[in-house]
Amino acid sequence: SFLKLRNFPFHIKLVCSQAAVFFFFFVCLFVCLFSLLQGITESFGAAIHALGASQLTDGVINRSKRMMLDTLGVGLLGTRTAVFNKALKYRITFCRSSSIWGRSDITLPPCYAALVNGIAVHSMDFDDTWHPATHPSGAVLPALLALAETLPSRPSGLDLLLAFNVGIEVQGRLMRFSREAYNIPERFHPPSVVGVMGSAAASAKLLGLSPSQCSHALAIAASSAGAPLANAATQTKPFHIGNAARRGLEAAWLAQMGLEGNPSMLDMDVGLGVYYNDYSPSTMPDCASGAFRWILEDQDVAFKRIPAHLAMHWLVDAALAARGKLQEAAWNFDLSQIQRVTLRVPPSKYINCPFPITEHQARHSFQFNACSALLDGKVTVASFDPAQINRSALKELLSKVEVKTPADNHPSFDKMYCEVQIETAQGESCTARCNTFYGHWRKPLSQEDLVEKFIVNASSVLCTEGVEGVIDVIGNIEKVTECSVLGSYLRMTSNTLEKVYSTGMI
Repeated sequence: SFLKLRNFPFHIKLVCSQAAVFFFFFVCLFVCLFSLLQGITESFGAAIHALGASQLTDGVINRSKRMMLDTLGVGLLGTRTAVFNKALKYRITFCRSSSIWGRSDITLPPCYAALVNGIAVHSMDFDDTWHPATHPSGAVLPALLALAETLPSRPSGLDLLLAFNVGIEVQGRLMRFSREAYNIPERFHPPSVVGVMGSAAASAKLLGLSPSQCSHALAIAASSAGAPLANAATQTKPFHIGNAARRGLEAAWLAQMGLEGNPSMLDMDVGLGVYYNDYSPSTMPDCASGAFRWILEDQDVAFKRIPAHLAMHWLVDAALAARGKLQEAAWNFDLSQIQRVTLRVPPSKYINCPFPITEHQARHSFQFNACSALLDGKVTVASFDPAQINRSALKELLSKVEVKTPADNHPSFDKMYCEVQIETAQGESCTARCNTFYGHWRKPLSQEDLVEKFIVNASSVLCTEGVEGVIDVIGNIEKVTECSVLGSYLRMTSNTLEKVYSTGMI
């Protein structure tokens, strides 16, 4: 219609049509060549800078709000843990300016606030998990909230939401540079690598850095990446999340001040590629083109119902189902009559802990979580108290557990299963298997159950007004004028309870 070809002779129509085809071909060729010439790190810097709030889809907004609410809930609960209080005691000696969740009378410098709040999020291993495997929110949200309180520009809720999703997106892109990343980790804790990069990207976005500065922020953050899995199931593991939040924020600030790193950090095997044997990076799609799509749109996260490693959720559901079958077969069955418990799980050394002593070992123990579910008919926050871990009945049942790793049970949160078989002294046997637990991305928690989880967690720290305030702000975050109001609600604690904790009585 542009040339009104119907009024021209056929041979002219043909020439014009061919010209249009050739023009389209050369435009596509130019875009492809530009992508090849543009470095991978450079493409990430450009995307971090250019992504706008108008590109946030309803699906991404809804999923990220759920992630933010859950992260704040488990973080508030985590402010009552020993590991959080140790980190807080260490950092409280510095000057103060940013809020600490669940503490109305304490502030810290932003980077240290990001650190201790990030530690709180992961202190019980209760935070969200993504695929490929990482905990995406805990390294990003604490950094952003700490940063937002210091900015004279007073970022809006939509600014926070966009920066949060940029940090999540960068993690998702980086994890897809390796097929190894799709499995349960074996050498390093993924949030310590991709989490610090996500924190840097999110912080750079909220600071409004240029494309070049965004690239340098990623390069700077990469030099703070990495934490060995040997520290899993210890009090140090939550520091992996806290350090990722802190170091990413520091990297963005340093980039803003003019510090530079290697502008090809993501392109190189000796850059971020040192963490993977099969590193195969690719550029970020041009966010101004129709080719860009948020990873969160297609890959949801898993929300935990129990404060333990994600793999435990399959096992607990299978154990509860097997227990139910046994009770149906033999009403009022005496659990002391169990002769053998066989667990069929994926191979993973760091979550195979036969006789846990500490709460952190228990959170990473197939054996403990199965036996707790069989004895109590549930696994809760209280299941990891020392008194519960040291029960004689539990230790006796642990001695009867055998772990098997079938060849078809892949160590991937997207493919694994767990099976529990109970054999009794009377010769009875019952087996139950869980392929997908409730809370997994294939079977997501309902909004009602997610909010209930937040209320239970947050109510242990905040007053009713604080709990309801956080729910309201997160639920309407894209409409909130100043996101710093969130910090006000996160500090609305019960004064009596806070004094008990601050004096070391708990």
